[in-house]
Amino acid sequence: MVADASVQPDLKDGRLEDLMVRYQQADEIAAAQLIRLVSPILLRYLSARIATRNQAEDLLQECWLRIHKARCTYRPGQPLLPWIFAIAHHTRVDGFRRRRRIESHELAMDEIRDSKRSRQEAGPVSSLMFSQLLAELPESQRDVIFLLKVCGMSLEEIARARSTTIGAVKQKAHRAYEKLRTLLDEDSKTTVKR
Repeated sequence: MVADASVQPDLKDGRLEDLMVRYQQADEIAAAQLIRLVSPILLRYLSARIATRNQAEDLLQECWLRIHKARCTYRPGQPLLPWIFAIAHHTRVDGFRRRRRIESHELAMDEIRDSKRSRQEAGPVSSLMFSQLLAELPESQRDVIFLLKVCGMSLEEIARARSTTIGAVKQKAHRAYEKLRTLLDEDSKTTVKR
């Protein structure tokens, strides 16, 4: 199940919920359409902090298996994306724990320093640099920024997907923005000194 992450479907219309209801009723065509529409954004979400695309695609498949097993728990009329992203979040956390048990080693400090040096040498903010800046955020803050800005989910949808309050989501977003501003200021000061 390979998804093209460059395709950005319109995920805000009610079409996804309709497809999910038909999927619950064993409509194979609806299931295939749902997978085709949602997989690109799920792959981007699951790719965060993953070393290889193959690992991300494995997580995507595992996520769809979990969605398939839990499809009867989706309540028609409710927004679908928070339900899907709640499953994706748990899939990603479980995958991280599994990889951590398998790899059980840490990055050398030299590798971390080299990563920061290469980011500073990149110059103006690029999508690669932005990805590296996001990688420095705590996972919960990174998730909120991803769901807000990339997925276009509302604060209410994110709060529902994370089983938290809207205030907690706002707080994580605010802290993430502050951290990004600080990181960008540090990078611009380093660039000016050269």
